[in-house]
Amino acid sequence: MSTAERFQGVLVALAAGAGLLLGSVFPVGDAAGRVVLPLLLAMLVAVFLQLDAGDLRDARRARGVLGASLVLNFVLTPALAWALGAGLLGGQPDLRIGLLLLLVTPCTDWYLVFTAVARGHGGIAAALLPVNLVLQLLLLPVYVLLLGGEAAMVDAGTLVEAVLVVLVVPLVLAMTARLVAVRTRGEAWRERVVVGPASRVVLPLLCLAVLAMVASQARTVLDHGTAVLLLLLPLGIFFVLAPLAALAAARLLRLPADQRVTLVMTTTARNSPIALAVAVAAFPDRPLIALALVLGPLVELPVLALLAQVVRAPQGSRPR
Repeated sequence: MSTAERFQGVLVALAAGAGLLLGSVFPVGDAAGRVVLPLLLAMLVAVFLQLDAGDLRDARRARGVLGASLVLNFVLTPALAWALGAGLLGGQPDLRIGLLLLLVTPCTDWYLVFTAVARGHGGIAAALLPVNLVLQLLLLPVYVLLLGGEAAMVDAGTLVEAVLVVLVVPLVLAMTARLVAVRTRGEAWRERVVVGPASRVVLPLLCLAVLAMVASQARTVLDHGTAVLLLLLPLGIFFVLAPLAALAAARLLRLPADQRVTLVMTTTARNSPIALAVAVAAFPDRPLIALALVLGPLVELPVLALLAQVVRAPQGSRPR
């Protein structure tokens, strides 16, 4: 593990702070917002370049992780989100909806990076993405109604576009590059020249994406300082209870170390970019709903970076 990886939590937090400062001092919101997706795509290509075909085959046998993930993400988490909203944000319906949108949408991009850093099972992590994406978009209106708010609907075109852009395009690019490298130069060359550099650029791309995302929404955060304070407590409680619940489930199921890491990350990481897009489209005149989704990465990303070190699987722990 490199020095940068050891301090990745600090680096991500510094990137978030730099983005907040940059976005509050200079009018860079629109420009920063336009580079978030390209950075995410480049980051995902680098992550997918490190996957092995054997990992994807192994994912079909990981029924324990899949079942636990479905229960944790789509049963336990919505119940926890409702309880946190009702108990701590009872007089703030917009904040309650924003919190719900954030917490019931499992991540489909960031968590791959943290799973890789923590030596989780990359094949299983990638296999969970389409399941999480489809279910969260189908169930989102139901979850919003539980808090008494207006449901956020997403059409089929948005779903297809999200899958193609966020998952399929980076995966196809990475697998094509791996195949070409192996056939033209051999497996050893691919590992040295393709996979090695890919593993080293993930963290810098992550920090740049964090900086751009926060900078693009900095003024929203600064204009609603009181709301930010109200949201910190329920978010903090969630980011403590979610990984604990995943670790308990992993222990109950006796999962291998790499699968335990994958379950913890998919249970803890939230899909703030897609949830933010849904909030802006469905509730354009209610900025406090989007505020929770802007604040989410400021709390989540440093937490995930630190969590990746806490639950990091030992080198060579994956069973063969």
